[in-house]
Amino acid sequence: MVLTVCPNPSIDTYAWLDSFKIGQVNRIIELEEFPGGKGIHVAMALKELGVPVSLLGNWAGPNGHWIKKTYPLRGIEIGGPQLRGSTRKCYTFRSELDNDLNNTELLEPGPKMSNKDWDLFQVQFRKALSHCTLVCLSGSWPSGAPDDAYAQLLKICNKENKKAILDCSGVQLENALKVKFYGLHINEQEAVSNFGVENHLEIRKYLKKNVPMLAITKGKEGLFLYLHDQYVHANVKVEDVKSTVGSGDCLTAGIAFATFNNMPINQVATYGVACGAANCMNEDLGMLRIKDVQSLLPLVEINKN
Repeated sequence: MVLTVCPNPSIDTYAWLDSFKIGQVNRIIELEEFPGGKGIHVAMALKELGVPVSLLGNWAGPNGHWIKKTYPLRGIEIGGPQLRGSTRKCYTFRSELDNDLNNTELLEPGPKMSNKDWDLFQVQFRKALSHCTLVCLSGSWPSGAPDDAYAQLLKICNKENKKAILDCSGVQLENALKVKFYGLHINEQEAVSNFGVENHLEIRKYLKKNVPMLAITKGKEGLFLYLHDQYVHANVKVEDVKSTVGSGDCLTAGIAFATFNNMPINQVATYGVACGAANCMNEDLGMLRIKDVQSLLPLVEINKN
């Protein structure tokens, strides 16, 4: 089983409106809601790929309950503490008339995590870890969580001899990199923010001793993947892009799928970019369809230079 960790779930919401006028009343025409949070996207993608998967998160109020009961999460084992407050909503504004407004995001703060909540999370993490062979740790943490939360979880993974793939940024990533772990996925913006450079060769030199697998994504340029002493670049083109929200998470899921099945580096890269691109073909936020992945796999271009 693969354990996916989503510390800060959300209800991802499309909100359609024609325009937004500051200081005036603005009416939303239509709303559409999806279970969200990076780790949830990874879990849903792995489920679609046929991998047995469990999900550990922090849940709060009716919003947290709604996410756990949504259809895309059925069949996934779900755990994690119940926090005070309310699980956040993340709005993506859509407009056919205002290009500046279209795809503008507005994120709620979400609940606050207490020391007791963190202790309980670690207990449940250790329990869930005993049933898995691979862990995916993705996204931000609620307010109140320790700045080295991921680093502490990675140390637990090391003690239990479990492979872990991390996708995060900021201070959590900075602290996590003080620990050895199996794999890291970052995008171009996160690379610049955390390492001050965007050249994947330079980043690899910095991380090589502590992180055997490094996946760097650069949007339309594709995936630059290192695994021990091996390297490949992979890309696939999608003509009709409907939504890019969650594509990085679906790419992480593709890498996790191939890693879980002990595939070589070429297939790890192939499944990664195929899953990331498949998400772009689906209007639903952060979700892919297996038929789209299968149609893209033969189209992936692999370059070892």
